[in-house]
Amino acid sequence: MPPDIPFFSRRTCKAPFGVLTVIGSDLGIRFVMFNNDAHPKPLEKLPISDTEIHDSVTDAITQLEEFFAGSRHDFELPLDLRGTEFQVAAWKALADIPYGHTASYGQQAASIGRPKAVRAIGGANGRNPVAIVLPCHRIVGADGSLTGFGGGIAVKKWLLDHEQSILHSATSNRA
Repeated sequence: MPPDIPFFSRRTCKAPFGVLTVIGSDLGIRFVMFNNDAHPKPLEKLPISDTEIHDSVTDAITQLEEFFAGSRHDFELPLDLRGTEFQVAAWKALADIPYGHTASYGQQAASIGRPKAVRAIGGANGRNPVAIVLPCHRIVGADGSLTGFGGGIAVKKWLLDHEQSILHSATSNRA
């Protein structure tokens, strides 16, 4: 593609539960998607190159691999979030949930000053464009039950178990 036309890079990342697709540009990461995402992302209007790769995409793949290996707990990536003001606030609030912990939809809603917007939080999380990086897998039902997740409940359980395992291993090694 000519350098004056903005484009997005696409690369895949092997995860322990399948394949993730990462799409980003010079502005940052736009999508981290599951192969069988319950909420397909709007890719049809994006000029995507599978040959030219932005640094943001390379960095995202590296950090995801580190996360799966257990050596990364937080992501340090530029994000190119596109959504309503409410959605972006909800997505950014996900980053405040500590690794290995969970929060309820109600707690997430309260954290952005909208305590009654629990259903809207669920809708926003369902459209989270950067799964795992903004950890919507850490959101559970008020009773602690595992609820909807774009990658499926089995993947959500794997991610939560993985984080717990890494934390438990780190705590055991300190003892």
